[in-house]
Amino acid sequence: MYVLRRLLALVGVLLVSSFLVFAAMYAAPGSPENFLVQGRTVTPEVLAAIRRQYSLDDPFLVRFWNWLTGVLHGDFGQSLTNRQEVGDLLANRLPTTLTLVAMAAVLIVVLGVGLGIVAGVRDGVVDKIVVLGSTVGFAVPTFFAALLLMSVFSVWLGWFPVFGSGEGFADRLWHLTLPALALALPSAAVVARITRTAIRDERDSEHAVMAIARGVPSRIVMRRHLVRNSMLPVSTVVGVHIAGLIAGSFVVEYAFTLDGLGTLLVTAVQTKDFAVVQAIAIVLVAGFGIINLLVDLLYAAIDPRVGSRHTA
Repeated sequence: MYVLRRLLALVGVLLVSSFLVFAAMYAAPGSPENFLVQGRTVTPEVLAAIRRQYSLDDPFLVRFWNWLTGVLHGDFGQSLTNRQEVGDLLANRLPTTLTLVAMAAVLIVVLGVGLGIVAGVRDGVVDKIVVLGSTVGFAVPTFFAALLLMSVFSVWLGWFPVFGSGEGFADRLWHLTLPALALALPSAAVVARITRTAIRDERDSEHAVMAIARGVPSRIVMRRHLVRNSMLPVSTVVGVHIAGLIAGSFVVEYAFTLDGLGTLLVTAVQTKDFAVVQAIAIVLVAGFGIINLLVDLLYAAIDPRVGSRHTA
């Protein structure tokens, strides 16, 4: 029942967000037919014919309803700029963005949570290095990190390609390593700092101290008391940052010239390509909602009391 309620809420969010995006594009200055004529001088009759062809004369609510019913039937419409089906455009671009986000999410979990746990259970030099590194990583903007990584590892050392998404699974992973690292760096720094704080709070808690006093092995105390109990706040931060990767990936895609959704969205907004903007907006909101749903389910797996409170 809890999952069903969250899915219904996600559907409502998708409807509201798509309506708002459509309204924003509708109210923005300029018009799609002016872009289609590419600055050429045409007669009012030609402009009227273009508007009729793409149903631009229909009222706003009618256009939105037609688009929405088409999406429910699997039809995202046709792009105004290149006359291709929007579904085909997304199918060609989506794998790059999803792979980039997935790689960045793995880096956030491995680097952020891993280094945070190490710094939380160890004092001294290791802790200071992690704290300093997390501070620097959080302060570096994503676009600057992309340029820095590109300059060092692509131009100077020649270890990774400068641009492009690659072809084939292994080649794509190789091409997306630096973009994923640039995308994950700020979020991994935040997650490492939060994880360190949560581990240290649990390490000084009464139940952990009592477990150590009773002679419970340190590895069991760390696994059952420190790590497990600290994962609730950590999973919240991880979920929020992974969900934000979908939007943040657009900056990295532009920096590394990747053929993902980011470059497609920028072009669609500039040309007022309503169907493409709407489709990408739906993908973004759906991705954010699905990740938040997975985080809530992870809560219940970590602490069963969370799920029981929601179902009560």
